[in-house]
Amino acid sequence: MPERLIALDPDGLAAAAMRAADAWRAGELVAFPTETVYGLGAPARDREAIARVFAAKRRPADHPLIVHLADGAALGEWARDVPPAARRLAAACWPGPLTLVLRRRDDVPDAVTGGQPTIALRVPGHPVALALLRAFGDGVAAPSANRFGRVSPTTAEHVMTDLADVEPLLVVDGGPCPVGIESTIVDLTGARPVVRRLGGVGLAELAAALEMPPAALPVAIAAAGGDTPRVPGALARHYAPDTPARAVPVGAGDRAPVGVAVLARRPAPTGRAGAWVTLPDEPRAAARALYRALRELDAAGADEIWLEAVPTDDAWAAIADRLARAVAARPEEETT
Repeated sequence: MPERLIALDPDGLAAAAMRAADAWRAGELVAFPTETVYGLGAPARDREAIARVFAAKRRPADHPLIVHLADGAALGEWARDVPPAARRLAAACWPGPLTLVLRRRDDVPDAVTGGQPTIALRVPGHPVALALLRAFGDGVAAPSANRFGRVSPTTAEHVMTDLADVEPLLVVDGGPCPVGIESTIVDLTGARPVVRRLGGVGLAELAAALEMPPAALPVAIAAAGGDTPRVPGALARHYAPDTPARAVPVGAGDRAPVGVAVLARRPAPTGRAGAWVTLPDEPRAAARALYRALRELDAAGADEIWLEAVPTDDAWAAIADRLARAVAARPEEETT
């Protein structure tokens, strides 16, 4: 079983940071909390350690990883030709749930970038993550600490369950993730910024940092092609439970047959049999609860999960995106 360290008080955090830094220097994997989800981290310049991340997650090798930094001052150590827009976004949103895609330096390992000329970078907004990164003193590549394509982990318990067979693995427990969904990804490699993944930073906040109207900020979150960089979480099916899931309108859960589990933003109707999880009716609280809710429904032993619709305005857009990917067809189910 993975080794687990508790980092919820100053003494525990100091010990965990030293132990994690030592593990990374030895090329080992460390799962740690960020404000978004738990990450499975390895030294971003260590090709063998990065290969262990891909093996542990069963992740395709051409999917790029996000490199986590302790401070935005390290941008120039990983990226070149950093545009002013990137500096503005970093100043406004870091530390925090924003990832910037930039032109990579030539000395960045291909394993981190999926062989692309770009690199994804962020400074996480979590005290445990920052303490570990500062103790290590260099970039850490860290996708979510779960099997590829499945529901992301937002507690140490999720990591211990998903990666129980991965050894050696150090799991640093920093409590539940306060944001609960992945970072927003902004591509800054072209003539203007483009949002490639919706996440913890909303479009209005990005637009304000860039001094532009929100409607003028392009959003292109489809799978990459041509010269468009590949980014994490862009597959049609992602963040998905093992139990088959479908999208249904608000209110449809009241009529769900026996054997169907339901996710809705209201309590179960009187007499409802079967699993029902109520998602908070406030977007930030709903984001924090989303992956825990999907995991609970997945463990209910239902034949199917029904996911009731949520609003699609800016505050709910990232949650709507995750639900859409959770119900998308599995690759083997897709037809031409």
